[in-house]
Amino acid sequence: MIEFLSQPWPWYTSGIVIALVMLILLFFGKSFGFSSNLRTICAACGAGKTVKFFDFDWRAQTWNLLFLVGAILGGFIASEFLSNGEAVQISQATIQDLSALGISAPEGIQPEEIFSLESAFSLKGFLILLLGGFAVGFGARYAGGCTSGHAISGISNLQLPSLIAVVGFFIGGLFTTWVLMPLIF
Repeated sequence: MIEFLSQPWPWYTSGIVIALVMLILLFFGKSFGFSSNLRTICAACGAGKTVKFFDFDWRAQTWNLLFLVGAILGGFIASEFLSNGEAVQISQATIQDLSALGISAPEGIQPEEIFSLESAFSLKGFLILLLGGFAVGFGARYAGGCTSGHAISGISNLQLPSLIAVVGFFIGGLFTTWVLMPLIF
């Protein structure tokens, strides 16, 4: 069983699982999104006493917090116990594109130049994390949700604002990939 779980699964497996999760959430009248967990955590810690945005019944969102904890635990279990330690398989074209930016092919799951503690604690890495975190937080709040909330939950509920938000996410991703990343790296 461990050997089966530790092998790469077909790409469509995640689509099937996401569809099943969405059917269950729709059945129970819930909507999915990860950025709402930050609001729930802040409300649970008492931020609602000083900021109106955090003043709501956070206990109704406990299921979403459990989903977040499950995602973190699942990632840890997969990384620690189901990983074979081999480098992630990426195309030669991607390796060439990374090389043009000064990033070597990953020897594990992620390229060391971007995702190591050494790079995170450098000035450049710190600024990227700070500005990236601000952009994600501001964007999720301004758009009324995150990419998972709009792209998975919102579009499956046929919400036009979610479709518009997802188009904006893709435009932002393309701009970042083709314009900002070459400037940063």
